[in-house]
This record gives sequence, C-alpha cells and structure tokens, in this order.
Amino acid sequence: MPTLPQLVPDAEVLLAFAPEELGKFVLEAAVSSAQNQLFSLMGISAHPVLYGNGIPGPPVYPEARRFAINRAVGEAWQWLEVNLLIMPAEGQNGHNGYRVLTRRGEAALADGQAYDAFVAASAFPKALLHPAIAENAWLDLARGEYDVAVFRAFRAVEEEVRDAGGYAATDIGVDLMRRAFNPDNGPLSKMEDPAAERQALQALFAGAIGSYKNPHSHRTVEIAEPLEAQEMVMIASHLLRIVDSRR
Repeated sequence: MPTLPQLVPDAEVLLAFAPEELGKFVLEAAVSSAQNQLFSLMGISAHPVLYGNGIPGPPVYPEARRFAINRAVGEAWQWLEVNLLIMPAEGQNGHNGYRVLTRRGEAALADGQAYDAFVAASAFPKALLHPAIAENAWLDLARGEYDVAVFRAFRAVEEEVRDAGGYAATDIGVDLMRRAFNPDNGPLSKMEDPAAERQALQALFAGAIGSYKNPHSHRTVEIAEPLEAQEMVMIASHLLRIVDSRR
C-alpha cells in the first residue's frame, strides 16, 4: 500500500503541485490506507512515516515542512471533495471525518486518463457556456467524450439557427447557414451592418458547421486533446449568443 511519500518522494515537488495535481496522489494514498472502504485526511497527514518520527523505512518529508505539506494536502483533499471524487461516509463515520469514493472517484482511480480528463473539465467553467449547451457539453467534456461534446454543441447551433430563422426540420447544415445569414436577404443577417461584415458572418457560420458539425455527422472523428475540444465548444457557444442577438 503506497504512502504519499512513496508516491511523491520530493517535498518540494509536492508543494509545487496545484491542488488538482496533488489530489491524484492524495486520492491513491487515501484509498491505500482505507479500512472497510473508509479513509480520512488524518490517516494521510498524521501517518507516522510522513515526517519520520524515528521510524525507518520509506521516504519521509522534513519536519520543517510539516505545516506547508499538511496545508497542501488539505487543499488537495478539499479539491477532491468539492469535485465529488470523495464524499462523507454514512452515519457517524462521516461525522467523524471518514470518507468514501464516489462513482466518479472510482472511475478516476481506475483510469489515470479519466482523472486527467476530469481535471481538464473542472478547470473549464460551465458558466462560460451558452445555456443551450452548458449542461450536456460540459458533462461530455468531463467524461472525456470530446467528439460527442463538439457534435452536440454544433448541433445546437444548427437547431437554434433553424428555429430563429423559421426554417423547416429538413433545412440543415452549411446550406441552412448560408440562407439564414445571406448578406442580402437572410432573416438573421443584420442589414444595417456593412456588406463585408454580413458576408463574413455568413462565412463564419457556414464554415463552423462545415468544419465542426458535418464531419461528426458523417464519420467517426477522434479528438484527443481536452483543450482542443473546449475551444471548439466555446466557438459554438459564441455562435449561439450571436443567434440570440438576432432573434
């Protein structure tokens, strides 16, 4: 069962980690110390091996760094709780400080990539997204389902343009965008804007749907990087706000 010093032997490295980075190791150390699936922060921060106390064995941290290390571990623990990777145990055990893994925590512990994906998603505020896609797209990002998140986001753009422009369900894709934002007579084109800007907006919507939504409609598209998917979803969110302004 690895202790925290075995997972992160260098105290200065530990202190350099952000709470979500350290949280991965704190979670592993906590579960390793669990009894009957119960673990606690005290079980990590008060472990006799952490600062030596005359006990030979695994790597230990210097006594002079005790306060700083305990604070960093506490911050990581709080991050795990806030992001629902751990939760209070039932009944009196929970009141006494014992925690258990959540379903999300079990998935994160079983798969390091799942943990990394959740960290990336949690750093991406849901409040930045348009309400039409905030819940589903953010959750898809948190699950690491990047292609699904992008497809859902741009499908929402298509649906909102169709609704705002009064088009039929059979009106889809790039053609719909070109008609809705036609610089001469499109219902979502703002005629008081300069002609060049109206043309540019038409190209923006048509290009976005053609680049981000259509490929996902017709074939499997792999998106490996969370940041790339987040950027795409943010583009969709911006387009949705433009549609709102044209209603």
